Order: sequence, then structure tokens, then C-alpha cells
Amino acid sequence: MAFGSAISGLNAATSDLNTIGNNIANASTTGFKLSRAEFSDVYPASTFGTGGTTIGSGVQLAAVAQQFTQGNISTTNNNLDLAINGQGFFRLSNNGSIDYTRAGAFGVNSQGYITSSDGQHLTGYLADTSGNITGALGDLQINTADIAPQATQNVTVGVNLNAADTAPTLAFDPTNSATYNNATSTTVYDSLGTTHLATMYYVKTAANTWNTYLYVDGVQRGGPDALGFTPSGALATVNGVAVPPSAINYPSFSPGSGAANMTLALDYGQSTQFGSSFGVNSLTQDGYTTGQLTGVSIDSTGVVYAKYSNSQSRAQGQVVLTNFANPQGLNPLGNTTWAETASSGVALTGAPGTASLGAIQSGALEQSNVNLTQQLVDMITAQRNFEANAKTITTQSTIDQTIINMR
Repeated sequence: MAFGSAISGLNAATSDLNTIGNNIANASTTGFKLSRAEFSDVYPASTFGTGGTTIGSGVQLAAVAQQFTQGNISTTNNNLDLAINGQGFFRLSNNGSIDYTRAGAFGVNSQGYITSSDGQHLTGYLADTSGNITGALGDLQINTADIAPQATQNVTVGVNLNAADTAPTLAFDPTNSATYNNATSTTVYDSLGTTHLATMYYVKTAANTWNTYLYVDGVQRGGPDALGFTPSGALATVNGVAVPPSAINYPSFSPGSGAANMTLALDYGQSTQFGSSFGVNSLTQDGYTTGQLTGVSIDSTGVVYAKYSNSQSRAQGQVVLTNFANPQGLNPLGNTTWAETASSGVALTGAPGTASLGAIQSGALEQSNVNLTQQLVDMITAQRNFEANAKTITTQSTIDQTIINMR
């Protein structure tokens, strides 16, 4: 009878409305993926199949399929907010069990672990104490301890010495500027992170030939050392030896204050002698003082960097992404998370930007992929379906009453 078909239609329209209502309710939920109610018809069947004139018995809910299309990405002011631009899911550790999500609103708990809003740990490839990314998967944790200082060992000096300068006539004296042509300084660090002032003096001795002296904290640590240049202005020799190497290795000395002896090497490979004014084009050194954690940044490949007050940064790990052959086969768990099932296929985990995995955008969140306008149109359609099935019941009831009233 039509009652059974109409009732199944009412149930189907109700399921459709419930699905649409859930989509609308989560239109502002970060990382939410809309669902679509899918239906199939029902036919009575026997061992010999259905007849050619068989009338169907209604409709049934075949599936509620989630649609994993890309949502819009909006920027935020939090570097730990992450959005996936492309395919993949964040991998979360929930007390040993593994869940997956597209919602990237992360923070740091009291132990330094990067966590989701409900406390699950974000997982990734771990880093060793030197900041090298390993292949070991684990919970990502920010090391909040101070970074130890590093003593300066190598200084790269890129200066231009003026070929038009004349050689001083007086013996070199760092306290008398008339005895040298130019000087420049940089800060170097000892093993305790204490700063020291290193000053390099340059004295022209002949055409294309210069002497250099190194003073640290006003005490001479080396020199004179000879720098020879080609007629075209490039560095040719260091202490009479053709370059490379282009570094001057100075004797070890004690910086005081209980720090270890310092051994400095000054590389002049980037220095020149052109007919223009003295200039410092580059002056870098590899030491630094102790540093306190000041922030965290994450690049497009998912590498998590801790930033320190001494301008250093160190990798803490790398966020991984996971993809599935059939994302619609994932089991929704709530809290915008899913679990792997046999239907989804085996989890394929890797670094962002590799294989089919998308890139990470830090300081951004992926919004719900719900199109409110489309959902409102679908809701009107589902409402009409409900009303039409209800009309079928009313019509069938009238027919039955007519039959009952026959004399």
C-alpha cells in the first residue's frame, strides 16, 4: 500500500532535513566537512527476482556521505593555527589511539606539547637535540629551556679596501688613526655567551698589499697578516699563500671570566680591493649568547621552529599529514575528528607537500566547506518532499475511507 512508501518517504525527508540542519549548524566550525544524505529505492524481491510490473516499496537511506572538498582559508594572528592547502589530515594522538582532523586550531599545553582544542597531541617527525629532523613519529613538543651559548669560531669578513689609499708613514699603533687606513669591529662570543669586541685594522703596505691586525677587547690577538690582491681587485694571497684557503687562523687565547679558550678564524674570501671608498659589505660570525624562547613558527613543509631571544632558531619537529584512498570511508568521531576504517584504506603518512599531501599554511585556519545558500535551497526541497509524502498518506487515507463507506 501507499502508506508504507509514504512513511519511508517521510523518514527519508526527515533524514535529509537532519543532515542539512547539521551542516547549517556547523557552518562556522573550523575544519568541518558537510554531509550529504544519499538514498536508494526499495523493491520487493524473491528467489526469481522482481517482476516487470513490480511497484517499488519506497525509499531507504543508503548513506550519509561526507564531502571532503577544500574549505576557505582565513588568516589569524596565531602561528600555531594551521590550515591544510590541499589533501590530507592532521594526525592526533589520543592517549595512544590515533585520530585525524582538518581543524588546525592548535596551542601548547603546560608540558610544551602542541595540542588540539580538546587536548589531543599533534604528531609529527621528531627532531634530535641539534635540530635535525628524524624519521621517528611521535608527539610534537616545544623545548622551553634556554638555548645554550655557542662560542665564536669563524668570522667572515667582506670588506672593500680602497686601492687609491696611500701607505701610512708611521708604525702601526691602534691608538693613532694616522697609522692605519681603516678599521671595523664586530661582536664575538665566548663559551659562556659573554660578548667581546673584535676589531680588525687594515694598513696598506704597497700596491695591492695590505696588513691586517686583530684586537679583541683592546688586546692584540694576531698580526700583522698580509692580504694580497690581483690587479683586478680580487683576493689573491693570504700571508703569501695563494687562496684558497682564504682564512687567517689566530692563536688560541683566554677571554677571561672562566670561559674556555677562544680560537678565531677570519675568512677574507669575500674581500676586495677596488678604487672606491672603504666599505663593509658583509661581516658575520657563528657565535651567539644564551637565548630564551620567544616564539614558535611553522613553515609550509610543517617544520616547527622555536625562536630565541638571541636571534637563533632550532627545529623542534615536523608536522606530518595523513591521507586515505577513500576519505569518505573514515568514521566520524565528533570534535571534527575521524578514525581509520577498513573502508577508508590504510593511512598514508608523510611530510606536507610530498606525494598527494597538501602544504601547511601557518597563521591560518580552514573554514567549514558548507555553502549556506545551497543548504537553504536543499532544505526547501527536503521540506517539499516531506509535504508531498504527507499528502500521499492523506490521499491514501481518503481512498481507504471511501472503500470502507461503500454499501
